[in-house]
Amino acid sequence: MTKRAWDGKTYDRIGTPQAEWGKVVLDRMQLRGDETVVDAGCGSGRVTELLLERLPAGHVIALDGSASMIDAARERLGTHANIEFAVMDLLELDLGGRQVDGVISTATFHWITDHARLFERLHAVLRPGGQLVAQCGGKGNIATVLRASYAVMAEPAWAPWFEGYVDPHRFADAPETEELLRAAGFAESTCWLQDAPVNPPEPPVFLGTVILGGAMERLPADRHDAFLGEILGRLPEPFEADYVRLNLDAIA
Repeated sequence: MTKRAWDGKTYDRIGTPQAEWGKVVLDRMQLRGDETVVDAGCGSGRVTELLLERLPAGHVIALDGSASMIDAARERLGTHANIEFAVMDLLELDLGGRQVDGVISTATFHWITDHARLFERLHAVLRPGGQLVAQCGGKGNIATVLRASYAVMAEPAWAPWFEGYVDPHRFADAPETEELLRAAGFAESTCWLQDAPVNPPEPPVFLGTVILGGAMERLPADRHDAFLGEILGRLPEPFEADYVRLNLDAIA
């Protein structure tokens, strides 16, 4: 998983688009209410909270690669008896030999470039017949926003800070994802792309936190506002993030 510093409290405040997508993903899970489910990339716990409501006799394992996100999720959900938390890189996913009934994930997999290993690790923790239901950024995701961002990064005023910068995303297509899921051992896999443009709250904060957080770490704090202002100035108003979502449904 991409190593970057997330601000769990800020993400919790402005991550409404991600939370709304998560509700739709959760609706695709077939749950009785007594299963054990991993939330892979739980963030600040907004979708995890909804998952807990559907598992009154079950158990949730909330994982995220960011300690700040796990802190925010604990603050939201720490009083629940049927949840456990862990800071964990999904590429090193290990539940100590336990197998679970399901894995749900929203807005996470595009931060991981090695999807082959990711799907192998997810398959390893699922019982036979267990379900993976997920959504992440897919092919073409935020293309307009990223073009404007990289154009600003290339400007002489900004280029020295971004020398050697590598795009941290993997926005995969549906057919290649289905193939990787089957190669990882999943018996069934169905994937599809979906346009999902949004006008997010607090555009500069959203852009700098959710979309370009890794890039912002390269800049001095007193240059953040100017950098984000230049990017937003190259985009139409109101600010629209041209999201494309990759949906994944698979059976182990």
